[in-house]
Amino acid sequence: MLHQHTTAQSCAELLEQFEQQPKGIQPGVRLQFVGVGPRDVYNISAPFLDKGEPIIAGRVESRETELSEVVFFHQRGDSWVPHPSHAPYRLQDPFFTHIKGELIFGGVKLVMDPADPDKIISWVTEFYRGQDIASLALFLTGPDHMKDVRLIELANGEIGVLTRPQGEKGGRGKIGFFKCAELEDITAERIADAPVFQDQFLELEWGGANEPHLLSNGLVGVLGHIASFEGEDRHYQAMTFAIHPETFEKTPMKIIARRSIFPEGAAKRPDLTDVIFSGGIVRKPNGLADLYVGASDAEAYRIEIGDPFLEYEQL
Repeated sequence: MLHQHTTAQSCAELLEQFEQQPKGIQPGVRLQFVGVGPRDVYNISAPFLDKGEPIIAGRVESRETELSEVVFFHQRGDSWVPHPSHAPYRLQDPFFTHIKGELIFGGVKLVMDPADPDKIISWVTEFYRGQDIASLALFLTGPDHMKDVRLIELANGEIGVLTRPQGEKGGRGKIGFFKCAELEDITAERIADAPVFQDQFLELEWGGANEPHLLSNGLVGVLGHIASFEGEDRHYQAMTFAIHPETFEKTPMKIIARRSIFPEGAAKRPDLTDVIFSGGIVRKPNGLADLYVGASDAEAYRIEIGDPFLEYEQL
């Protein structure tokens, strides 16, 4: 059911529902990235085609820093290696979509202190557009201190914009949504002013959109994350919900994956052990889907799950 307002559910409640679902899930597979030295690759995009070749964009970073770059990888055998034709971007947490025939690519850019180039003072989401990776050009910079801004072409040709304010408007992080006619209509001010769903997250928990999908019935299926603290430890799970882009009604969220369903692995810090970051999802015609995630800010995985958007297409 879609509702104008729902009752916010806690991470714990959503995890209990997730654990009660029949799994039948194959273990997640750790993706092998080579050619970047000792650095980690995590918070990847789902694969997308560039001139017919599958590409994964990944956050590449040394274990002791958050200063990263996004590298475009193509597959060679069982490994993903940097594409020799595409220079890296000084960004974090890459994402992509296609709008009106163009590739839209983006990520989070850190803003450094002019007086101390090693000190992070803010961050913004940057958006690039082009016919392919080689022709990408910057066209939009989001508001200060906002990650998880995403775009999607709607069934009627409009563009949906998902936002994630924090602070006075969004607390630790809420999801907002608005529509516009053209890419040129999207501005940092409009992103900052977008209405937010006030009934999704508890006050001390937060979340964000990672990858919106246009569903067969015109709804927007949102792959995102929901997160909480337990002491100093962070807990991130992958979730989905759907939005009706005309009425702004939405479904309740559901968790579709958590860190424990993947093999054990490295973590950037102990407080990030129980973290997965939803990178993207590839829907398949057999009722299944491949979910791509970053794990513990150190690794990247793929796992096959039941297509979480199918139930929204029945609404």
